[in-house]
Amino acid sequence: MKARIRITLKNGVLDPQGKAIQNALSALGITGVADVRQGKYIEVELAETSEDAAKATVERMCKDLLANSVIENYAYELQRA
Repeated sequence: MKARIRITLKNGVLDPQGKAIQNALSALGITGVADVRQGKYIEVELAETSEDAAKATVERMCKDLLANSVIENYAYELQRA
């Protein structure tokens, strides 16, 4: 199975990298961008064949390593390879 994981900052958490991107876009003459929030996208190939086991594995990866639950949210989708 393949897991596609998206990690984003929670609302209210300052995003200096997003602000830097927004400023760079403005410097390039790209207007109309009200806000930019950056995040992470991770793809993981899993040996699991059971969807329940794959979900449990991805949940553990996100909680224990990939996402900082204090300031980040995560979401994922599973796809059979």
